[in-house]
Parts: sequence; structure tokens; C-alpha cells
Amino acid sequence: MRKFERISEAEFEKVLKDKCDYEDIKLPERSTKHSAGYDFISPFDFELNPGETIKVPSGIKVCMNEDEYLAILVRSSMGFKYNIRLCNQVGIIDSDYYNNPDNEGHMFIALKNEGEKVFKVEKGGKYAQGIFQKFLLTDDDEASGERKGGFGSTN
Repeated sequence: MRKFERISEAEFEKVLKDKCDYEDIKLPERSTKHSAGYDFISPFDFELNPGETIKVPSGIKVCMNEDEYLAILVRSSMGFKYNIRLCNQVGIIDSDYYNNPDNEGHMFIALKNEGEKVFKVEKGGKYAQGIFQKFLLTDDDEASGERKGGFGSTN
């Protein structure tokens, strides 16, 4: 199964309650039937001045098959028009991040403006995209660890 969900109202209260209403969180969606990426939709206005970084709480978590991950990328137009970059270049959301005990799998997207123009996103605007990918394992893979939390929990 593969699906996006809103974080719970309890998680929302911890992170987003001062920025938007719970109903403002929209699930990522594809713009066309041949789009690979699911566009993330901002539940609040934000702007990023040249040289600034922002960590955007998406209000979204994602469920997927064990042999998949979600790659988070900037939208092409943001890179070309504004020189916006993801702080970690490509975000990798592992399948076991979903419903972790630290933050339910709430995805945060850190952006940096390396351009010369202010980058503005209005509530309802698209600011990143996620692409589902399968991954392969080596024949001698013996990983047995279990995720115990959110960001950085696997060291």
C-alpha cells in the first residue's frame, strides 16, 4: 500500500498550530497523469530571502511498501527560476519512518535560497515534490536494526 496522510491533530498541535488550521493541510498530488512527482502543497505562506534556509513542516506522513522509499526533491522550476535547493540535496523517506514514535513520520522539507531573488510561496502553493522508488538489496544483506524514532534515529 502506498498513500499520503495528514499527521494527527495531536502532532499538528505540537508543530503547526500557530501557522495554519488543520484543514489547510492538503495531501500531495500529481499535476498530470504522466507526472512522476507528487507536489507538496504549503498549508501556510512563507518566503525565503537570498541566503536564508527554512524547515517547512509539511503536515504529511507517508505509508509505502517495505522495499520502497520516497525521494523528496525541489520542483524543477524552483531551481531554474530561483536557485532554491533542498538542504540535504535529496530527501530520503524510508518506509519505516511512517508512524515512528518521535513524530509519527511527519515530513519536514528544508529549503535554501541560493539565488538573488526572494522566493515566495503562498498558502496552497507547491514547494517540493515526492517520487516513490523501489530499492534493491545485496544478496548478503543482514540489516536487522529497527527504527526507534524520527530524524537521525538510525545514526
